Amino acid sequence: LKIEEMREFPKIKSVPLLVDRIRISSEKKGRICDSLSLCYEMAEGFVNIFEVEKQKWHPFSLHFSCSKDKLEFPEIAPHFFSFNNPYGACPDCHGFGNHLKIDEDLIVPNPTLSLKDGAIDPFTKPSHRILHRKMLDFAQRHKIKTNVPYQNLTNKQKKLLFNGDGIFKGLAGFFERLERKKYKLAVRVFLSRYKNAVLCPTCHGRRLRNETQWVHISKKSIADVLSMTIEDASTFFIGITLAQVQQKLVSDVISQIRNRLDFLLEVGLDYLELSRLSRSLSGGEYQRIQLARQLGSKLTETTYILDEPTIGLHPSDVGNLVTIMKRIRDGGNTLLVVEHEKIVMEAADNILELGPGSGHLGGEIVYSGPLQNMHNTLTASYLRNPNKIPIPKKRRTAHQFLKLNGVSHHNLHNFDVEIPLQSLVCISGVSGSGKTSLIQDTLYRTLAKIFHFTPGNIGKFKTISGHTHLDDVSLLDQRPLSQSQRSNPMTYLKAYDEIRVLFSQTLDARRLSLSPKHFSFNVSGGRCENCHGRGLQVIDMQFLEDMELVCESCHGKKFKSEILDVQYKGKNIDDVLEMTVSEALYFFSHSLPLLRKLSILRDVGLDYLKLGQHISTLSGGEAQRLKIAAELSAKKKNSILYILDEPTTGLHFHDITKLLYVLNRLIDQGHSVLVIEHNLDVLKCADYIIDLGPGGGKHGGRLVACGTPEQIALCEDSLTGKYLKSVITDT
Repeated sequence: LKIEEMREFPKIKSVPLLVDRIRISSEKKGRICDSLSLCYEMAEGFVNIFEVEKQKWHPFSLHFSCSKDKLEFPEIAPHFFSFNNPYGACPDCHGFGNHLKIDEDLIVPNPTLSLKDGAIDPFTKPSHRILHRKMLDFAQRHKIKTNVPYQNLTNKQKKLLFNGDGIFKGLAGFFERLERKKYKLAVRVFLSRYKNAVLCPTCHGRRLRNETQWVHISKKSIADVLSMTIEDASTFFIGITLAQVQQKLVSDVISQIRNRLDFLLEVGLDYLELSRLSRSLSGGEYQRIQLARQLGSKLTETTYILDEPTIGLHPSDVGNLVTIMKRIRDGGNTLLVVEHEKIVMEAADNILELGPGSGHLGGEIVYSGPLQNMHNTLTASYLRNPNKIPIPKKRRTAHQFLKLNGVSHHNLHNFDVEIPLQSLVCISGVSGSGKTSLIQDTLYRTLAKIFHFTPGNIGKFKTISGHTHLDDVSLLDQRPLSQSQRSNPMTYLKAYDEIRVLFSQTLDARRLSLSPKHFSFNVSGGRCENCHGRGLQVIDMQFLEDMELVCESCHGKKFKSEILDVQYKGKNIDDVLEMTVSEALYFFSHSLPLLRKLSILRDVGLDYLKLGQHISTLSGGEAQRLKIAAELSAKKKNSILYILDEPTTGLHFHDITKLLYVLNRLIDQGHSVLVIEHNLDVLKCADYIIDLGPGGGKHGGRLVACGTPEQIALCEDSLTGKYLKSVITDT
């Protein structure tokens, strides 16, 4: 080679070696391959081919790098496309898609407070009071007013508070110092209170390393595919175009992907994005994903146990769910379903009803057999009599309204909505139609910010009005009430204090100089110190799960023997805690404060609970009704908006009757009730319905119809109205 030709090699660091000169022809294919193999071997995977006719060099490489700019590309393997693997995860956010950053809204939760009154929340803690004084001195040095609301300070003054000076390091310096001490658990917990998730600037929430964006199938990267809904992904993989060689390699894989997507479509999850976080799924959505998984596994002779699989399902989707369960059954499997949905019960081969009541009044098999032979049971009475839950004779007419304008959070299509106050209002629509986005993410968080300065991201909207008619907002969901093993219905309703006072006033208690605190299992004095008032002792089993044993000292009664010797009307404190609400109503009939709170528990259908029953043992529906009982018993503000999300989950028809009673009691007291619901018995009893849809995901997010149940039933565009019409007609 001439020196001039050698200079044309791109970035040559060594002397090129001419291996072969070949005139291209089919007969010389073997020679060409041998020459190339020799080149790759000698040049560590690089080769340059010079085309004589065009006088042009063609560089090739066996490495994942660009032959022109030498940009290196990592080795492509399945885990390269996984954000759960360090090799494929974004190196900045480690596959989480966001970073936890200090949030000013969390540091200053109430901007109406002044610096002097504690606007800077971390400086109000006892361990940081000295910093509060230093901050006030800093503010005076820089002429920042400390007696005006924080929200009235200028942006320059706020920035100064965060950056500080040579004497006071500011809020930024304070949190930087804490970051260096994150090895301490207490510091990590403290920091978590003031951090919020911020989108990762490197991967923009995709969670994958950026190199994955360079690998395309049908012009789509894996991040593009993961951002699709299940419906869109199904369309994409059906219409995918590949070369013949590629098709042979991946045909089986694509077939499996299509089958799995079809199963997810069958269970009514077409609106979910493939990248949706599992923790954001409702209980019903999670169960339906499990059903789709079982359809794909094609197991036989397996028993499946499903607990309320219709959670979050619109009546139009329940039929599809029943079809899927029948397919699993027909595959040689058995399904045991805990369910109250009428459509599911009618499709069952066998019904097993427990009862006849709740708690100690239940626990018996009332009926076992086909539905058509079931008579004289509580469930049968509701199934055979649609009027058992009657339609109200008169709908309430609202005079005050809460209005949201320009709601456009997630899939909501920039609409205005008007919510009547002092009424029972239901939000309906198929799964994914935007109910949670409208009510919880936007309305509730906005009102919580207004009334409680609660921090957090609020759904996108333009304006809100009518909130001045309200004094407060409360979300009554089915989340657990307390993680403490000590809490019980009486402590939650703050009724246990009155029981302790009654015991402290007995002659035996006075003789022993016992005060109300001696009858508490939460503090020292009268509780058993061996188990600290739990009634149980926890045995550390090292690498196994901890074991709980009944306390040997108090035998599970939580109190010292001398406290148990004190009796009130022939019962000691342990006997009282073992009573049901029904029994306690009779026992404390002379105590008006106790009678009032116990009566509320009876009214919400919790009369079977024991007074000392651990709160952690309550179901989601029981927990929600206990929250409602607490609201009814407390002397609160005049006008509160109560928001409930699927309150009928886990409830029998008889429980729904009681739920409607207590909700109407709240309204009669001057409050407003807003319910996200699919249950037709609740919808038909509403004063006003706001129906979203018409579908889920991108097919939803629109205001389909608003009005009374009768008006919704007449709306041809409303899927809810179609099913509501049959219920109203039957009734």
